[in-house]
Amino acid sequence: MEKVFKGDFPILKNSKFSYLDSGATSQHPTCVLNDVISYYKKNNANPHRGSYSLSVKATKLYENAREGVKNFINAKSSAEIIFTKNATESLNLIAYSYGLNNLKKGDEIVLSIMEHHSMIVPFQMVAKKTGATLKYIYLNDDFCLDEQEIEKKITKNTKIVGISTVSNVLGTKNDVKKIVKKAHSVGAVVVCDASQSIAHMPLDVQNLDVDFAVFSGHKMFAPLGIGVLFGKQSLLLKMPPFLFGGDMIEYVDEQNTTFAPLPQKFEAGTQNVGGAVGLLSAINYINEIGYKEIQKYENNLTDYAYKNLTKLKFLEVYATKNKENRSSVLSFNIKGIHAHDVSSILDLENVFVRSGNHCAQPLLKHMKVSSTIRASFSIYNTKQDVDNLVFALNEAYKKFKKYIKD
Repeated sequence: MEKVFKGDFPILKNSKFSYLDSGATSQHPTCVLNDVISYYKKNNANPHRGSYSLSVKATKLYENAREGVKNFINAKSSAEIIFTKNATESLNLIAYSYGLNNLKKGDEIVLSIMEHHSMIVPFQMVAKKTGATLKYIYLNDDFCLDEQEIEKKITKNTKIVGISTVSNVLGTKNDVKKIVKKAHSVGAVVVCDASQSIAHMPLDVQNLDVDFAVFSGHKMFAPLGIGVLFGKQSLLLKMPPFLFGGDMIEYVDEQNTTFAPLPQKFEAGTQNVGGAVGLLSAINYINEIGYKEIQKYENNLTDYAYKNLTKLKFLEVYATKNKENRSSVLSFNIKGIHAHDVSSILDLENVFVRSGNHCAQPLLKHMKVSSTIRASFSIYNTKQDVDNLVFALNEAYKKFKKYIKD
C-alpha cells in the first residue's frame, strides 16, 4: 500500500483544503517544527561570539547544519556552503561578488528564458554595469529548452550561464549537466538555481560540476528565512564579501579591515541559527524518506494530475508531453478567463493554487500569456487533492462559461 505523508504535516493533518502551492512555499513536518521549537527553548544564543556554554552549543548546531548541507548536496568542503536568507540573496551575492568583478564589455551572460526574476534581475544589473551582453536560451514547442539554442547562444564570449534545474512555471526538468559541459568548454561558469527541485530530486554539485548552486529552505520543508549558496572554493576565495559587518571580519583598525576565512567571509551579522537547525531537520526528513521514494510518489501523482487536467477541453495546459522531463509543477488556464479570477473561485472551493506571472514575466511574454494558474505538488498531496482541483475547475468553468468568447 502506498504511504501517505500528509499525516506528517500538522497544518494538513485534518485540513479541509487542498494545498497546491508548494512551488512557492512548502509546509513543515512535525519533526522540523519540534526541532526549531526545541532550539529556541533550550539552545538559543548568538553563535561564534561567546565562550560560554550556550553560545558554544548554538555554534555547534549552526555548523552541524552546514556540514549536513555539504553532505546533502555532495560538496567537497563545508567551506563551500554559505548560509543566506534565501535563494534570491544567494543569487545577488553571486552577481555582486563574482559578476561585477569578473565581467567586462564584450562578455556575455546567458540565461534560460524560464529563469525566475531572482536570476534575471541581478544579472541584468551586472550586464548594465559592466557592459556585458545578456542573452537568452528559448524554448521548443514542447516547453523545453531548444537544443540548437543552447549550442548557438553559449559562445566563446560567454562568461556566465544561469540555469534552473526545474522551471517554476512549466515544471520542465533541464539537462543541467549537458549545459554545464557546454559552458565549461568555452570557459564559462555556471550558476544553478535548484530552488524548484531541491524537495523533489537530488542535487549533486560534484556530479553536475556546477560552479555555483542556490536554493531556499522554505521550499524543502524548512522554515522561512534560511537559504544556501554553494560555490566552488577556488571561486569563493577570490570573491570579495557581499555584506560587511560583524562575524565576517578578522581584524579592523581605523582605516582598514581584513576578512575572516570561508565561509564566514560571506556571513555578516548574527545568523539564523534556528533556521539552520530547521534546514538540517528538513534534510534529515528528506533523507529518511529517500529521494527515490519521493520521486516515485510525486511522479505518479503528477502523471495523474496531468492526465486529468488535459481531459478538460476548456483548459490550456502548459507542460511538456514527455513525462520524463516533467516535474511536480503544472500550469494552465481556462481559455478566455484570467487566472486571478479562476483562482478566486478555486479558493472558494478550498483549493489553494498560485496565479499570476510567477516571477517569470519574460517566460510568459515569450509564451504570449499574461498569467497562468499553477498547481505545484509535494509528498503531502494525494489524488484526492487532484480530484478536488478538477472539481473546482469544473465549477469555475460553469460560472465563467457565459463570458467566454468562442
